[in-house]
Amino acid sequence: MIRSRSLAVAALALAAPAAAQQVDPADWDAVLAAAEGQTVYWNAWGGDPRLNDYITWAGDRVAEEYGVEVEHVKLSDTATAVSTVLSERSAGQDEDGSIDLIWLNGENFAAMKENDLLFGPWAEDLPNWALLDPEANPALTEDFTVPVEGLEAPWSMAQVVFYYDSARVDEPPTTIPALLDWTEENPGRFGFPQPPDFLGSTFLKQALLGLAEDTGPLYAPVDEADYEAVTAPLWTYMEALTPVLWRQGQAYPQSGPAQHQLVADGEIDIAISFNPGEASAAIANFELPESVRTFVLDGGTLGNASFVAIPYNASATAGAMVVANFLLSAEAQARKQDPAHLGVPTVLDVADLPEEDRALFEEIELGVATLAPEELGETLPEPHPSWMERIEEDWERRFGTGTP
Repeated sequence: MIRSRSLAVAALALAAPAAAQQVDPADWDAVLAAAEGQTVYWNAWGGDPRLNDYITWAGDRVAEEYGVEVEHVKLSDTATAVSTVLSERSAGQDEDGSIDLIWLNGENFAAMKENDLLFGPWAEDLPNWALLDPEANPALTEDFTVPVEGLEAPWSMAQVVFYYDSARVDEPPTTIPALLDWTEENPGRFGFPQPPDFLGSTFLKQALLGLAEDTGPLYAPVDEADYEAVTAPLWTYMEALTPVLWRQGQAYPQSGPAQHQLVADGEIDIAISFNPGEASAAIANFELPESVRTFVLDGGTLGNASFVAIPYNASATAGAMVVANFLLSAEAQARKQDPAHLGVPTVLDVADLPEEDRALFEEIELGVATLAPEELGETLPEPHPSWMERIEEDWERRFGTGTP
């Protein structure tokens, strides 16, 4: 999952726009006909060269098969795209918007849904929706506790793992308290990206889940809970952890790829990831040493799905649906799961695929550093999106002095 600090869109009291129903999503032949010749401006995080290469490949395939061009608008912050849609709505630009597809989830989706900034419903009308099993995987239809209701289509699964250099670490810590103990014994050898980078914010949530006496309040809006009481164990923990982080918490790696470099350079020994195949993919691309391995925490780790959504005023709604449908194809999902490309887990129900498509996944070598599915342990659902925003703000106030 890639995301950053969401905009406070609820503060903008704008009239709800009418969705631009340019084509009926249920009439797929009409969608294909309308999509041909369109250019889809896909706003997606651009901070990972392998991901950028994958999006380029997907765009080439969509152009080849359907006559739809894809332009990757590379973002450092998903909220930038949300801001653009808001600005266009404020200016009355309810058609011919500059964004056709956005990679988002969490609080950015919640904000766009609440403020009627999304086209749809459409996702469940995609032909390749039939390749999913939402009943077995509720993350496909519930985004950080918020019902998706067909307003975005999944394209990636994610689960928190940690990776470490086994040449320098014999036994990695497998609980949040044990991670603090290990870091105190090995000061400077653990770090995480600076919130609101999604990995840094995810570490804070994972730590809170591992420390809170009662996690129930995390799955309802934050203003319905005693925030100070629920998060007190997290801030006590961070007070102890921050001084023994990489560079004593005075600076932070700014992204997941920056973490890679720190491990590769021998500056840190343990890092966090939201992709169980990331370490193997990095090893295959000579970005991490072959001694790197993956581990998870006892009791489970956070997991979610990433989605693509279409703004209400998109210019190329049909083309965007065609791109989203291709991203759900067995071809696209198998390539993404292959560590030679990305190593990202699929959203598809592989066991129920036709034999030819299932073979694409069976042929994938997951890599030396990738845990088997049964080794990943329990997947913990994401808290309500309002918790991430409040925790990010609180962390910034307490600890956010680090600079690159």
